[in-house]
Amino acid sequence: MKKVVGVALLLALVLFLIPLGIRHDQKTQTEGSSQPLTLPDSGRTLNILVDGQVQTMDLNEYLWGVVAAEMPASFEEEALKAQAVAARTYSLHKAGNAVNHPEADLCTNYACCQAWISREKAQANWGENAAVYTDKITQAVAETNNEVVLYDGQLISAVFHSSSGAATQDAVAVWGNSVPYLQSVDSPEGEEVPNFHSQVTFTAQEFKDTYLAAQPEAVLEGEPANWFGETTLTNGGSVGTIVIGGVSVTGAQARQIFGLRSAAFTVETTADSVTFQVTGFGHGVGMSQYGANAMAADGSTYTEILQHYYTGVTVEEYAG
Repeated sequence: MKKVVGVALLLALVLFLIPLGIRHDQKTQTEGSSQPLTLPDSGRTLNILVDGQVQTMDLNEYLWGVVAAEMPASFEEEALKAQAVAARTYSLHKAGNAVNHPEADLCTNYACCQAWISREKAQANWGENAAVYTDKITQAVAETNNEVVLYDGQLISAVFHSSSGAATQDAVAVWGNSVPYLQSVDSPEGEEVPNFHSQVTFTAQEFKDTYLAAQPEAVLEGEPANWFGETTLTNGGSVGTIVIGGVSVTGAQARQIFGLRSAAFTVETTADSVTFQVTGFGHGVGMSQYGANAMAADGSTYTEILQHYYTGVTVEEYAG
């Protein structure tokens, strides 16, 4: 009798679970065919200078284009979120303080403000990955909606760059102004970064012509080995200053003069050439994008990434 009751109970349980399994399958199918994600309304608009024309955009829509332009969409989700928060902070900090374009809050020139790309162009670039990448960036912006980086309760200048050597740079070493939240910190990226190591070679005459155009008071006589004097390094390991032709220039100046990818370089000379061996890409201050991706891949959250690269900050909803 007990055996019969046990079988009956087992049968009832199976009959009960079958509909649940069907409903689970139906739910999975529905989720798999869900509509593309949408951005929330930020409640803030910005005037953006795009190809010479001012366009008014919702802040989140603008940020979508910044993240798509500034960071590879293949990156880890937490890295994309960190980029979204950094870009939002940078945008709100800079908006209203435009000097080069007083008619607009920001422009799409990365050398002035931040890079930006339209959805149509980004999706065309992504090809078969367009739907997935569109949703990834939408999610990064949406899930950090209204979040910013603050130092002592104020918006920071949330600068960022592509990749560092072993560490980021102090702001004072690059721009001459000490900023408490822009200090040198370790950065974990490395050989996975495209063109992490690059090389630039000049003939002796090319080097002379290039350098003297920027520093006409320099003296470049004899072999190239004699042109270089003392080199100092920053806390982050980049060139702080280097003496060339008797003139001391900063690593940032040398980078600009010679078109180097970063100021983390060494110099090699022969009788008739000068070669720069360069590591990383960008000014090196603030958040390293490839470093953020490496941290995310290792399990760090976007908040942890931001608080690592920006010293002494908090990540909070913006009340301004």
